[in-house]
Amino acid sequence: MSKYIDQIKKLVELQGIDSEMIKLKNRLVEAPKHLEELQASLESVDEQISHVKERLDLLTQQKKKLGQDIEDDSNKVKKSKNKLMMVNNTKEYHAMMREMDNLEKLNRFREDEMTNLIEDIQVHQEKMEELTSQRKSVNEELAISQSTLDSEMEDINKRIRVLEKNRKKACADVPVPILARYNFIKDRLNNPVIVSVRRGICTGCYISIPPQSFIEIQKGEQILSCPNCQRLIFWEEHFNNQDND
Repeated sequence: MSKYIDQIKKLVELQGIDSEMIKLKNRLVEAPKHLEELQASLESVDEQISHVKERLDLLTQQKKKLGQDIEDDSNKVKKSKNKLMMVNNTKEYHAMMREMDNLEKLNRFREDEMTNLIEDIQVHQEKMEELTSQRKSVNEELAISQSTLDSEMEDINKRIRVLEKNRKKACADVPVPILARYNFIKDRLNNPVIVSVRRGICTGCYISIPPQSFIEIQKGEQILSCPNCQRLIFWEEHFNNQDND
């Protein structure tokens, strides 16, 4: 019985090492994902900034051209008003009046367009400020995450190296046939590999152990597998009795 108990203990110890290594290796995969999300977010913000800037440049050019057109036609109206006093006949007078009226109507339309342009520019400027602030925030978080991630990855890799050494030592203490069974199951099933049987139920798959198998496991003579999930199993009471001893 003592030999059996020792083997179970060594397997449980080995499983503890493997469990921690699995968690750490999963973390090595998962940890950079947040960084990737931040980088994607930064690229998205940069793309939005580029679009807003492009739109702002276009609106600014339109505003400049519109302002120049308004100024040019205003000057034409002023010149026409000065020339109006020098007109010699009614026909020419009315022609100049129509021209000035058309120019003033066109400028009123342009001024309305200018108002809309200015409002549109303001909206895009506010959007640019918002995006610039967002970019700064994401960039700062990215820098912090990168620094934290590098440190975390270094710590995880150090711990994994320690666990790998501990695993070699633990494997050396487990008989080769049993270790082979353990590794075979580990490569095919989700952790854990070795589980206890509590009140006749496998704590790996939570299905009852057949009566004959349960009798065999209570004897504590050999390491058995759960007929349902194939995990290595041991009777929990063996260890409870040891604790009481």
